[in-house]
Amino acid sequence: MSTRLLLTADTHVPKRARDLPAQLWRAVDEADLVVHAGDWVDVALLDELEARSRRLVAVWGNNDHGELRERLPEVARIEVEGLRLGVVHETGAAKGREERCSSLYPDLDLLVFGHSHIPWDTTTGTGLRLLNPGSPTDRRRQPHCTYLTAVVADGRLADVELHRVVRDR
Repeated sequence: MSTRLLLTADTHVPKRARDLPAQLWRAVDEADLVVHAGDWVDVALLDELEARSRRLVAVWGNNDHGELRERLPEVARIEVEGLRLGVVHETGAAKGREERCSSLYPDLDLLVFGHSHIPWDTTTGTGLRLLNPGSPTDRRRQPHCTYLTAVVADGRLADVELHRVVRDR
C-alpha cells in the first residue's frame, strides 16, 4: 500500500486570498492525507478542508487564534505506512535548523513546517527529512506560490514534488 500526501501551509485565507486555488483543491481531492502546517487565519477553511479531505493532520500557526488554537495542536505526530511524521508551524531561523530540529524531534522521520513561505527540503545528519511546502496563496519574496505532494510506502517517503501554483482565471 501507499499513501498520497498533500503538504501545504500559510494559506492565510481570507486575508491573502479569498479561497485556496482550484489547483490545490484538486490536489486535496486526490490526496489520501492532507497536511497543513498552520497559518489558516479563519476557522472556515479548517472546516472546509476537514470536510473535503479523506484525512487531515494540521497545526495552528502564529497568525491563528481563538477556535483554531482550541481545535488544533501546536505540534502533531502521526505514523503513516510506518513513517513517523510530525507537523509544526515554526522551526526558527534557517541557520541551525537541521541541528535544532534533530534535537527537538528525534522521534520523527519527517517534519513538515511552514511560517517562512519559503519551500525547504533538506535531510539532517540524523536522517530527519525537513519539508516546507511554501504558501499556495502568498509567495512573499518567492517567485511562485507553491505546495508539495509526496508518497509514503513501506515507511519511506518518495516522489516529493514541489508544485508551482498556476493562477486561476
